[in-house]
Amino acid sequence: MKILFLHGWHSVPGGVKPTYLASCGHTVYNPRLDDDDFKIAVLTAQSEFQTHRPDVIVGSSRGGAIAMNIDSQTVPLILLCPAWKRWGTSHRLKTGSVILHSRNDDIIPFEDSEELIRNSELPSESLIETGSDHRLADEQTLAVVEWLCRLLASGKLLPQIDAVDANPNPVPSFTEQDTTYLCDGCGEEIVIPLDLSEGSHQNYVEDCPVCCRANLIHIDIDSQGQITTWAEPEQDRE
Repeated sequence: MKILFLHGWHSVPGGVKPTYLASCGHTVYNPRLDDDDFKIAVLTAQSEFQTHRPDVIVGSSRGGAIAMNIDSQTVPLILLCPAWKRWGTSHRLKTGSVILHSRNDDIIPFEDSEELIRNSELPSESLIETGSDHRLADEQTLAVVEWLCRLLASGKLLPQIDAVDANPNPVPSFTEQDTTYLCDGCGEEIVIPLDLSEGSHQNYVEDCPVCCRANLIHIDIDSQGQITTWAEPEQDRE
């Protein structure tokens, strides 16, 4: 997969996020963007887009604003706490765009992304709450970004979330996710936390909290975000 990564203000190419995406086997184009002249930065990003024809564009902070102001045609956008109110003239996102943002961001308010989603008339699941600060460089968020790149580049859409009565505009969060498996020993349904930072294919041993039988847990997350979890006896894993 080819990813165009547009860094933030006073950031440089080769940061944590593009390096992580490259470590997952993707080809990442990460041009140096002018910090002083926004128009020059946009022209640089546009040139990179036309030259490399990426499958997805990831824009971080000011880089998110740059992504919004280039002609990216039908290529999906993944924006990390986009600084759209500070730079550029675009105040809407195209269909299929996704924003990741932390409520603890002390640089770009989370409310800015909520407003951008409303302006763009995008579904509520297009705004994902994740991370603990503006950088969004923690392992869990990096794994979510990489998963989104694969999902959107394949032409899939985000899984829809169920409305919550107490919150008519729910924001999906990747900080608390659960899945379940049936214990191979007693047949009880066991709820376990899902850690996306461990990747889309996970295997580990856990003792059933009901019967104490050791289970080998398998978790698979496909390109559409569907989660499949099952267990087998731990001693049979060889």
